[in-house]
Amino acid sequence: MHPALSVILFTTLSGAGYGLLVWLGVSVALLNLRGQVLPALTGVQLAALALGLVLSTAGLLLSLGHLGKPLRSWRAFSQWRTSWLSREAVMAIATVLPALLVGALLWRGMPGPTATPLLAIAGIMLALFALATVACTAMIYASLKPIPAWRHPLVVPVYLLFALLTGLALLFALMLLMLGDQGPETMLLTLAVVACLLVALKWLYWYETDRDGLPGSRATAIGLPGREATVFERPHTEANYVTREMAFQVARTHARWLRIGASALVVGGPLLGYLLLAAGSPALALAAAAALMLAGAFVERWLFFAQARHVVTLYY
Repeated sequence: MHPALSVILFTTLSGAGYGLLVWLGVSVALLNLRGQVLPALTGVQLAALALGLVLSTAGLLLSLGHLGKPLRSWRAFSQWRTSWLSREAVMAIATVLPALLVGALLWRGMPGPTATPLLAIAGIMLALFALATVACTAMIYASLKPIPAWRHPLVVPVYLLFALLTGLALLFALMLLMLGDQGPETMLLTLAVVACLLVALKWLYWYETDRDGLPGSRATAIGLPGREATVFERPHTEANYVTREMAFQVARTHARWLRIGASALVVGGPLLGYLLLAAGSPALALAAAAALMLAGAFVERWLFFAQARHVVTLYY
């Protein structure tokens, strides 16, 4: 399909923002459940909350760019029983509620005997709601039967891993920027392990989708499975919406290099971080690693849309 820039930015930025909110919620909940509340972490948690909300909101606003009538986007909330897009919209709004509660409790300077369990519950809700929002975003595409590549079982796990990886990198960068040396070697090692797992799953996805290709035939595309369909002339004499949006072509050579580039950026982020760490700049090391991984996610998102072929292309 034709990759709209607004959708690519939406999935990249909102994924990183919600991933950051997931890790923030988990850390807030664990620290308060264990009674290990450190006042020094409050500033980092507030900064992570602000950054997560900014990225997720910016991504959602950018997603309006590919709508024909953005002013009618409010209708997306009405079909939550059947539409994953509506469920994503509902969960995006729902995520704001525990996020504001966490922010309010942290801003008060807490914790007291009442605020501590409340903050732990709010953190758990924040993590679950943010993760559910990313899952709903992934399911928007994974539920589309006419695009076989998006029906692959790895689509949702890869979406979640990209969000968690980029969000974790941003959280680590904030911690080092605001708290100083907090074990950057362990942070980079964690990012490297998750990045390698993510790239391995993505290459498995690419291998299987390349091998399977489009199922069916021209007859299947026009609703005549099991029969032979032949044409004596093209359906259209010039390009139309279907050929522009549903039959976008990426050269095989270009796709291979873009896949290598996306993988190199994701895995290369922690590696570059280690090089910068040796130069004595922990905060810069994690910031550079996060930036490279976000760039890798952007390239991977572009390929995800550009290489997806609608079954209607069998007819054309």
